[in-house]
Amino acid sequence: MDRVLIIAYRKKKKESQRRFWARFGVTQSRGSRFESGAEIPPPVSILLGLYFNKTISDGDLGRAERVLRRAEGPMAFSPGQ
Repeated sequence: MDRVLIIAYRKKKKESQRRFWARFGVTQSRGSRFESGAEIPPPVSILLGLYFNKTISDGDLGRAERVLRRAEGPMAFSPGQ
């Protein structure tokens, strides 16, 4: 994923690093490192590619986050259930 494209998109949308990267499950500090040239791990890169190609939306990412948060809650699925 091209970091220049990411930065330009984020700035065009007038989003902070915190808000932009949070939708991909990334902290502001880690997103800043990605924007500065650090390698983006494959799962995040895949999500970015899907997002920029409009295959997934903010709504899709929000729903996925809610599902994951519920799974981490007190009723989390455990192996063998």
